[in-house]
Amino acid sequence: MREVEHEYLCVQTEADRQALIRKLEQQSIICFDSETTGLDPKTAQIIGLAFSFEAHRAYYVPTVGYDETGASDGSGLQNNPILESFRGVFENERIAKLGHHLKYDLSVLRWHGVEVRGKIHDTMLMHCLIEPEQRHGMDYLAERYLAYSPVPITTLIGEKGDQDMLSVPLPQLTEYAAEDADVTWRLHECLYPKLQESGQESVYFEIEAPLVPVLVEMECEGVRLDPDALAQFSEQLATQIGLLEREIHALAGREFNLNSPKQLGDILFGEMKLVEKPRKTKTGQFATNEQVLMTLANDHEIVRKILDYRTASKLKSTYTDTLPDAIFPGTGRVHTTYHQAATATGRLNSQGPNLQNIPIRTDLGQEIRRAFVPRGQGYRLLSADYSQIELRIIASLSGDAGMKTAFVSGEDIHTATAAKVYNVFPEMVTPEMRRKAKMVNFGVAYGISAFGLAQRLGIPRKEAAEIIEQFFASFPGIKDYIDQTIEFAREHGYVKTLSGRRRYLRDINSANGTVRGGAERNAINSPIQGTAADMIKLAMARIGQALEARQLKSRLLLQVHDELVFDLWESEEAELRQLVSDAMQSALPLEVELEVQIGTGQNWLEAH
Repeated sequence: MREVEHEYLCVQTEADRQALIRKLEQQSIICFDSETTGLDPKTAQIIGLAFSFEAHRAYYVPTVGYDETGASDGSGLQNNPILESFRGVFENERIAKLGHHLKYDLSVLRWHGVEVRGKIHDTMLMHCLIEPEQRHGMDYLAERYLAYSPVPITTLIGEKGDQDMLSVPLPQLTEYAAEDADVTWRLHECLYPKLQESGQESVYFEIEAPLVPVLVEMECEGVRLDPDALAQFSEQLATQIGLLEREIHALAGREFNLNSPKQLGDILFGEMKLVEKPRKTKTGQFATNEQVLMTLANDHEIVRKILDYRTASKLKSTYTDTLPDAIFPGTGRVHTTYHQAATATGRLNSQGPNLQNIPIRTDLGQEIRRAFVPRGQGYRLLSADYSQIELRIIASLSGDAGMKTAFVSGEDIHTATAAKVYNVFPEMVTPEMRRKAKMVNFGVAYGISAFGLAQRLGIPRKEAAEIIEQFFASFPGIKDYIDQTIEFAREHGYVKTLSGRRRYLRDINSANGTVRGGAERNAINSPIQGTAADMIKLAMARIGQALEARQLKSRLLLQVHDELVFDLWESEEAELRQLVSDAMQSALPLEVELEVQIGTGQNWLEAH
């Protein structure tokens, strides 16, 4: 290590490799890092492995051939015998495995047929719990905690990454790769005690760490798409978009570019004068974002059609036209990547492609799910969804008697809320009253204001304020919970989930009211959303372990917020239903019983 005494060894002979393997097998924990030809685990080839099990000493094992000048001849990329010789170390359950963003390395090895076993220690995930709002990259952590700057990868492959790792001379690559393993080892020595001090060791070892191998399997499995169904829906959307465009132009009295916010604003507010005092953007244009249009949709047909046009256009461009390109030729399936360290609340994030944003609130959006199909003959899709999980968490955390009673008695929670807020019998609740109560129920978790509720419901601010006031009068335990949570945050600087996951709120005592208000909304929401995230992660880890232990053919494919999707081997249906239901309902004990809705079908839409 530059400016620090260190010993980095390049292990090239068979005798030296066997000696290293014997040393690794004697350790209770080892740090490892893979050097690859790319960042996509599905296609990346492994060119070397770095190991460390003590500070300032690390080993680099090239798994491809190099000549006497240190240049690679590319041999050994396929059917790698050197990689194979380390299989016993990777699959040894007794040895804990340490790394930074270890899921990537586990995924690469999984695509090469090696399943890494043993306890998972990941410095990125540990730091994500210690400082959820901060950056989690290894170089940043090394500078912050070790006062040390590792060799940037750009010195090896250039600023634009236009040089292949295979072309990096072996001495330079050895120094870089071994340093990564050494720095990660030293970061672990520093971060692990901090994890314990923050009281989040159980969150890490019971929730985050066991989830890593489950996500590796899910990403490797992928999900099957029917491109013909998407193409058919894309044509349907194109027809609808064209029809809506003609109808909007007719209502406006002339043609204009619907995709131009300026032209749209000029039509709606300059010519049609839909409101007296329209909002404007910082550049002086009329504001035409979704939030603005939603407040006008009830009163103006043209606005409703513009929102429909935008929905259809987004579905076509984001999903029906692009999802077929995400099908991996090697498997014929779509493989999303899940990120555990992307959100401060602990929720998983899906990218490449993002399968968590597939719309479910509109009939049109739901059609996308019809294109997700089982893997083959003898399979169906099974969907398991938590029912109103955040409201059940609110009822449990707040202990509010009224809300708990509504859930225990099996009432429709939104009807029960409307009956209390409007002081009528449940059978007298109208669909409109229920709609408003539903918005309040879900808005409470996000610290909704009278202004925010008025905008969402398209009602006067005074009426919105009265609904919120009546809500808190009807459910006083929720108001007490909110006040106590904000008070706790002000005193301690953080809030926590039921499992102990923390979210730090540095602005909770800010003198700036707007900034403080944002922190207060996070204080209310984070324990609720974070507890929901912890629950589904716990359930996923238990289900993944059970599927493997029981050697079932059914596979966990997707996690979409509060829903899990499986490839169900039909003869296992009764067993899988019971397994999934038990794991999801018992993930974290609540005062209000959790409800899990399970369905099956020949596509995701049918199953859901």
